[in-house]
Amino acid sequence: MGERVAAQANLAYKRIINAWCMYDWANSAFATTIMAAVLPTYYAAVAGAGLPGNRATVYWGYTSSIALLIAAIQAPVLGAVADHLGTKKRFLAGFALLGIFFTSLLVLVGQGQWLLASLLYILGEVGFSGSIVFADSLLPHIAKPEDIDYVSSKGYAMGYLGGGILLAINIAMILFYDKLGLSSSAMASRLSFLSVGIWWAIFSIPVLRIVPEPPVTSVKTYQGSAFSAAFSRLQATMADLGRYRELTKFIAAFWLYNDGIGTIIKMATIYGAEIGIGQTDLIGALLLTQFIGIPFSLLFGKLAKRLGTKRSIYLALSVYTLISIAGYFMSVAWHFWVLAAAVGLVQGGSQALSRSLFGQMVPKAKSGEFFGFYDVSSKFAGIVGPTVFALVGQLTGSSRLSIVSLVIFIVVGGLILTRVDEHEGIRVARQEDAAAA
Repeated sequence: MGERVAAQANLAYKRIINAWCMYDWANSAFATTIMAAVLPTYYAAVAGAGLPGNRATVYWGYTSSIALLIAAIQAPVLGAVADHLGTKKRFLAGFALLGIFFTSLLVLVGQGQWLLASLLYILGEVGFSGSIVFADSLLPHIAKPEDIDYVSSKGYAMGYLGGGILLAINIAMILFYDKLGLSSSAMASRLSFLSVGIWWAIFSIPVLRIVPEPPVTSVKTYQGSAFSAAFSRLQATMADLGRYRELTKFIAAFWLYNDGIGTIIKMATIYGAEIGIGQTDLIGALLLTQFIGIPFSLLFGKLAKRLGTKRSIYLALSVYTLISIAGYFMSVAWHFWVLAAAVGLVQGGSQALSRSLFGQMVPKAKSGEFFGFYDVSSKFAGIVGPTVFALVGQLTGSSRLSIVSLVIFIVVGGLILTRVDEHEGIRVARQEDAAAA
């Protein structure tokens, strides 16, 4: 009887983990088709048609920065509200709906309508980023401590697979638009934006139906409305940051190295388009990144058990440094394919292990709040990176030096990471969990 109960519990645990991982599958369609592959090239060639020089690249950089700034400002407050009310899944659903709606509206963007494209992208990004805060905040609640690296890595692998499958479908639509009865590749691109919204909506259902809402636990009760209580929680956390020194140092490290990583992801295709690489090569190479990322995300989850989580992140950052330097010399399509493959080796692993390491150092009672801070560090990094990329490109008239400027963020972030004592950070989090129980 005991074995049967244990088997049922294990089956339920796996079902919850798989449902949570499916949200990475769902939202990664936005990351691939909208953020990285089709929309940037469509923005440069169609929505930004008529803009002089590299102005479309510059405007795209500023658009990305504005979107991330808005997303970053809201994240900690909403995370604290979700912790206070016990509504992480409700917030996840609301922001996912926001992202799905405005992403789908990108189907309306025509030639020369770069301003409309920027506005809809900004609103879609706010929904995308907000939903991820609450999805990520569920991780330390559902995954066993010994499984958290692998669960996070599995989520990224599922994201690569889901995002890659839809991107492959969208590439086929763009390349063979005439066989589908479409008037142009631009129309196929617009329909691909709509497909992202549909995909995202359908595959968000498992996490909302199956993953349980974590119980509300807190070492202190805050009075007043949900938002006033949230601000009180944030003030208390900020005043007590000395208690979370290792977590704070990790946020600073992640802020910097993720700046370089995020900017590479966001600006790669539009940079490639600027130096003359065709849309088919740009999107095809990013599709390669997706499918290489599937096994290597899982590999990094296993590698963390052998090398340690931090050392595995160092390995990924070393590869990213080489990619940034090599990007300066990129001139032909096959260069882009090689660098895209190199990104696939480390992109999922670096992000998955960063998420799991942070999740282990987060007190469960404040998971929404702290993942809000994590998102702020990610988003403000994403603001600085594209802004620097855009400014350097605007001042020099070329984006080659922009890609090299990312090296300093990756290297300095890695150096700060060496100062993080993750074992002490985990001890503090578990101590607070015990006090809140």
